[in-house]
Amino acid sequence: MPSIQNAGENSIIVYFGDKPSNSVSSHIAEFCNYIKMKHETYIKDLISSYASVLVIFDPSQTNHLIATKIVKNAIISTQEASKKEDSHKKGKLVQLPVFYGGINGPDLERIANEARLTADEVAEIHQSVSYSVYAIGFAPGFAYLGEVDSKIATPRISTPRKLVPKGSVAIADKQTAVYPSASLGGWNIIGICPVPMFDAFQKPHVPLRVGDTVKFKSIDENEFNALKMEFKNK
Repeated sequence: MPSIQNAGENSIIVYFGDKPSNSVSSHIAEFCNYIKMKHETYIKDLISSYASVLVIFDPSQTNHLIATKIVKNAIISTQEASKKEDSHKKGKLVQLPVFYGGINGPDLERIANEARLTADEVAEIHQSVSYSVYAIGFAPGFAYLGEVDSKIATPRISTPRKLVPKGSVAIADKQTAVYPSASLGGWNIIGICPVPMFDAFQKPHVPLRVGDTVKFKSIDENEFNALKMEFKNK
C-alpha cells in the first residue's frame, strides 16, 4: 500500500514504492489520471518522480485533511486498475529513431571499450530493450526510461558537461533518456534523436507519459537529417 506524508502547507507526497518498476509506473499513471479527472478543482499540480507523486492542492478550495482523503480514495480506486494496466500494457508504444555515435555520440566508444564490446554492439543492445517511462522530470519532456541492459549500464560522468545538445540520447546507470532541450548534463551521450521531446505549440506538449513503452531504432546520418528537417518544417 502506498504511503502518504505531508510535504508542506499545501502539498502531500505519495510514495508508491522504493524503486521504479512497471507496476509502480502503472499505478502512478492511473493515480494521476484519476486525480486530474475527478478532482481538478482542488488539485493545482501533480509532480511525478520514479516512485512517488507530489500532490499540490489549492488551499483556497480545500485543506490538508480533505486533500489527504482525496489522495487515499484515489489510491484505492486506482490500485486494481493499475494492476490490470500493468498486465495488459495499456500505455502506448513509441519508437524513437537514433543516429548513434560520431560527434553526436561522444561517449559511445568509451562505453564500448569499458564493456569490451564494439560501438555497434552497444547500439544494438541499447535498441534491443523495450523501455518503460518511469517519470517525466528534470526538464519539460525529459523522460526517465528503464532499464538499460547491465552490459552497457554506465555511471554518470564525473564532471557534467556545460551543454548537452538537444536530442542527445544518453545513459546513466540503468536508465536512458533523450534530452528535450540543450542543457547542463552528466549522462553518457551515445547518439542523437531528431524527434522533438517537447513542443509548446503542440498538444500534447510531450510525446511520452508515465506508463508508455519506448523502443529505439538505429538510423543513418541521411535519415537523421531528413527527419530533422521534416520535424523542423511542421
